[in-house]
Amino acid sequence: MNISWDAAKYTHDFSFVHQYGAALLDLIDGEGLSVLDLGCGNGALTAELAARGHDAEGMDASGDLLQTARANHPELRFRQGDAADFQAEPPYDAVFSNAVFHWIDREKQPGMIACVYNALKPGGQFVFEFGGYGNNARIHAALGREFEKRGLAYRMPFYFPAIGEYAALLERGGFQVRLALLLDRPTKLKGEDGLYDWIRMFVKTPFQGIEPDLGEEIMRSAAKELEGALRHGGDWYADYVRLRCKAVKPRESTCFAKI
Repeated sequence: MNISWDAAKYTHDFSFVHQYGAALLDLIDGEGLSVLDLGCGNGALTAELAARGHDAEGMDASGDLLQTARANHPELRFRQGDAADFQAEPPYDAVFSNAVFHWIDREKQPGMIACVYNALKPGGQFVFEFGGYGNNARIHAALGREFEKRGLAYRMPFYFPAIGEYAALLERGGFQVRLALLLDRPTKLKGEDGLYDWIRMFVKTPFQGIEPDLGEEIMRSAAKELEGALRHGGDWYADYVRLRCKAVKPRESTCFAKI
């Protein structure tokens, strides 16, 4: 999915994305591993991987976010690439990813999993988290209603799978699934316009081709509708649900993933 990012605003106002991802790093077993941070964004978690003693490299499709990553962490390696179409030579001990895969369309998921499989050494770890079934359901439902009121169709721009669906994809790709959890995680947003700002930052595709003034009206109306459900004590919260997984590439297997 092609999304243009305001890298500075993303880093400053939506730092919770990488802050929540820090706990996910604990699922990586071993020391001094070669690790690819797939969809590294501004490089914050790539730096945390390096601080934990790993030989970390970041990859992202966004040139703007990579520019921020290189400026903030000039000592680390970053490269531009597509998570659903990349190669690694030599292979890594682990591939890590946080808050990325829901941006990849459903039909591209098997190709992405194949890329990761081929990027790992035998016994390599695949540790990741992204939006799972029910993620931001209230937000997207409210946006859908606002679109419908204006005679417009709202197209869900993300892929939010259930555990069973995604575990099966991993297994068909040759992985052994060691952990799969679906976690409710209401997430506090910054500022008086926290939900509106969140929609503007992350929900872009459905608004393509819509007049800017109408788009603003829809976003404001959706936020107002959700005030009772998602605003508590003056603070906005997004209704996040995360799918957290760990899978391993078998050391010996007759299953070979192909792109």
